[in-house]
Amino acid sequence: MSGWREAVDGFARRLTGASDDAPALGDRSLRVLFQTSAKVALMFVRGLWHRLWLRRSQGMLLVGRGVALRNPQCIRVGRSVVLEDYCEVQGLSRRGITLGDHVTIGRMAMIRPSGYYRRAIGEGLVVGDHSNIGPGCYVGCSGEVRIGSHVLMGAGVSMHAENHNMERVDVPIDAQGVTREDIAIEDDCWLGGGCIILAGVRIGRGAVVAAGSVVTRDVPPYAVVAGVPARVVRTRGETPTDDLEDAQ
Repeated sequence: MSGWREAVDGFARRLTGASDDAPALGDRSLRVLFQTSAKVALMFVRGLWHRLWLRRSQGMLLVGRGVALRNPQCIRVGRSVVLEDYCEVQGLSRRGITLGDHVTIGRMAMIRPSGYYRRAIGEGLVVGDHSNIGPGCYVGCSGEVRIGSHVLMGAGVSMHAENHNMERVDVPIDAQGVTREDIAIEDDCWLGGGCIILAGVRIGRGAVVAAGSVVTRDVPPYAVVAGVPARVVRTRGETPTDDLEDAQ
């Protein structure tokens, strides 16, 4: 492979995330390079436009197609933030929306601290550095939601920082109001696809939530939880047991 082709192949690998020991892209390198570069360039241009309206933007912002930033004057973003196609970030909240450095919001994810009609203004969201909100996730941050750094989140995760009051049977549930409770996801957690985090929950540092779990109470640091409702099946660093399979 000639020198220029090696350079193109290497750059294409970096753009696509291919490992160094993967087969060479060869003649596909130029096509991959053009396709990816064109997509990133368009996202960069959109990012320049959106940065004009944000409360604070500290670095490069890449914005996909159909992204909706509502009340952008309440949104702060760090360096190298990526907003993928058709995601929605609603800024209207008491504390605003803060996204740290190297944060990615996945395709069709939704961040909503406040309702659009007749609802009280919510608290907001903080996401630490090098964390992601996966594709199709829903973050209802009417109570404050704080997500730490290096948090991995699978597709379809949902967080709900409020509950409907429902004690009275002589009044419709939608007329009884809500109770808001904060949610905290500490650093270095992994939330598996489709799991649900309910109001008032704190997930400790380094914990893992299995796909499809419903978390109704606090999770200790480095615990692995699974099931509905989620329960601790082991602690990271311990020898795995059959309990994890039994909880699925």
